[in-house]
Amino acid sequence: MKIQAIVMDWAGTTIDFGSQAPVAAIRQVFEEQGVPVSSDEARAHMGLPKRDHIRATCAMPAVAARWKARHGAVADERAVEALYAAFIPRQISCLEDHSELIPGVAEGVERFRARGIKIGSTTGYTRAMLDVLIERAAAQGYRPDAAVTPEEVGMGRPAPFMCFENAIRLRVYPLRACVKIGDTPSDIEEGRNAGMWTIGITATGNEAGLTRQQWEGMPETERAEAEARARERLQAAGADFIAAAVADCDPILDEIERRLSAGG
Repeated sequence: MKIQAIVMDWAGTTIDFGSQAPVAAIRQVFEEQGVPVSSDEARAHMGLPKRDHIRATCAMPAVAARWKARHGAVADERAVEALYAAFIPRQISCLEDHSELIPGVAEGVERFRARGIKIGSTTGYTRAMLDVLIERAAAQGYRPDAAVTPEEVGMGRPAPFMCFENAIRLRVYPLRACVKIGDTPSDIEEGRNAGMWTIGITATGNEAGLTRQQWEGMPETERAEAEARARERLQAAGADFIAAAVADCDPILDEIERRLSAGG
């Protein structure tokens, strides 16, 4: 049995090295409310649909305490909706500066397609946000065969429905012959819940959280430590395999096909 499809995440996996755009936008909208959040706090729930991401950030004990100190009560659903409404234009604006394709993605996808594999994608972004990225990625040589957003299936990660919709649009089955690639624990949980193999991305993704310039400028020992931290988080979420970047996944695909042929 051969792999039928690969479903990939966007920010931190195929575009926006280090998943910088969502962090910048979330920090901006909280700062405007007088409740600053750190980069680590903004990254803690990355991969979720953005309204859920904001809600989960508000519920973090330290953030909730700062919000209460500033506003007299913890953030309720009205506050979440107000933050989300402010977030949407900020996020679209941030995408202007964080839409560079991650090195090796376009070439890697060409190799995947040469194996007869179809390419799908899921995201925590809305359709309006994703359409910006699709256009910019296409200009750099990458366009997936399917791209699904949470509002199109009624629920985002870690639910499997975006993966299911990709399978429908791509006309592929069984799902055990499909692979989900992403850089966050919620990506891995999404793929596992869909019955797909999962590959967690360390170097280019949210768990390392570094720009390409920062990553390439770090001493090798520090890069290894950052990758080790990312690997630990992704493996704890249940990742079947770990790769530094999409461009490094070819040997893993070989191993998955070997296991599929052996009945795995």
